[in-house]
Amino acid sequence: MVLNILTKEDSILKEASKEVEDIKNPEIQRLISDMRETLKNTDNGIGLAASQVGKSLRIAVIIYDDADIVLINPELKKKSWKKSIIEEGCLSIPHIYIPVKRSKSVKIKYLNENGEKKELESEGLLSRIIQHEIDHLNGILITDRRESEMPAIVPKISRS
Repeated sequence: MVLNILTKEDSILKEASKEVEDIKNPEIQRLISDMRETLKNTDNGIGLAASQVGKSLRIAVIIYDDADIVLINPELKKKSWKKSIIEEGCLSIPHIYIPVKRSKSVKIKYLNENGEKKELESEGLLSRIIQHEIDHLNGILITDRRESEMPAIVPKISRS
């Protein structure tokens, strides 16, 4: 089922999400499935956090290139000291792109949708997507990380 994506005015987006305790719970599994379907039905979305669909849970879904990743209770373990500033968009703040400074690479630990412990090292755009979604889980929006007062408009990022 395609879920409604909340906008920046919804207060749940400014709250830190709760840890997922029972990953095998059918409601959690259904939420993950619905989040995946919702993301696939957006024009240019590549990541979606549970808070963006009204659930205060530490779950994010990323669909980018060949990656289809479900992050449950993700933790940033390491961030590179090298940073870059790139304009980012957000499904909860449509049609606005904001320059955001982020680490060029990260290492995270998380659980997948089967409850398996995983680690992932990423760089480039995937690293940026992960940091963006973890920010959502911590109640942080791109407007909170703005590097400039002027929003910038950039071309849409393709999933291909």
